[in-house]
Amino acid sequence: MGLNVAREVAALQRMTPKDLARKFADVFGEPTNAKNRVWLVRRIAWRLQALAEGDLSDRARQRASELACDADLRLNPPAAPRATEPDAAAEKARTREPAAEADPRVPAPGTVLTRKYKGATVQVKVVARGFEYAGEVYGSLSAVARAVTGSHCNGFLFFRLNAKGGAA
Repeated sequence: MGLNVAREVAALQRMTPKDLARKFADVFGEPTNAKNRVWLVRRIAWRLQALAEGDLSDRARQRASELACDADLRLNPPAAPRATEPDAAAEKARTREPAAEADPRVPAPGTVLTRKYKGATVQVKVVARGFEYAGEVYGSLSAVARAVTGSHCNGFLFFRLNAKGGAA
């Protein structure tokens, strides 16, 4: 980097965002709406260096263009994650309908699953539309396990059910 460019870049560090926006317009020939100071400093410094020492070669520009044409570009931004309250998620898990296909790991309706957890005995009754625990019906064993433990865990592992529907 030449001495003049180094001085220019050092001067950029002392500028306000408003001054940087004016400098951006001078260097690039078009205004910017950006107010991010760090981004403006980097862009202006890059442009000053490119003007002083030369920009990309024609071969490099052509290769960059080829790569850009081959790239799969996302046309829509990713969906924003929905904010849900923990209580709403637990309520949704409790009221969810069971899957249409019966899971072979789930015992027949009427079966009572028993498990000791932290000195207490947990009993869950398998009903036609889910699992009954403490007077409430849950849509999955994982929802029951969450209600018992207070954190997420696999319901089949928590109740020690193997792939054939019996206790492991």
